Amino acid sequence: MSGTGYQTLLDCRRRSRFLRQHGFTTDQIAVILALDHPATPLRLYRYATGLTATQTVDAFHRLAGTNGAGLRESRLYDYENWPRTGRRPSIFTLRLLARIYDTHPVRLLPVDALATYLKRDQRSIRFLGCTDSSGDTPIR
Repeated sequence: MSGTGYQTLLDCRRRSRFLRQHGFTTDQIAVILALDHPATPLRLYRYATGLTATQTVDAFHRLAGTNGAGLRESRLYDYENWPRTGRRPSIFTLRLLARIYDTHPVRLLPVDALATYLKRDQRSIRFLGCTDSSGDTPIR
C-alpha cells in the first residue's frame, strides 16, 4: 500500500472508530467518509470497517472456504477501482464483501454501475438480504 493510501486508511480508521463509538453504522460511516475521500463505494466500505486489503482478503477466504485462489489483494484493488478502471466484481464476490463490511451488496456499487450486470443479477444485488428496519420491506 502506498504511503498516501496507508495514511488515508489510518485517518479513516480513527474516524470510523470514533463514529462507531457514537452509534453510527458502517453504512453511515461510509457516507461520511465519502465527503472527504473521492473513492468508490467498495473502497469506502473497506475504509469504514478499518480493514487493510490483506485483512479483507483473509476474511474473504475464511468465508469462502478457499485459500489463495479466490481473491488476491491486487484483484481487490482492481474491484475497488472499477468502474473507472479495474475489474467488475462478480455477484459472489459482492455478497462476501458485503458480509465482511456488514452491509448489502447494492451499497458496494456506484448507482450507475449496477446497470452493467444482467437483469437477474441486478435483482439479486438489490434485494439479497436487504430489508428495512422493520425486516420486511426490500431496500431500493
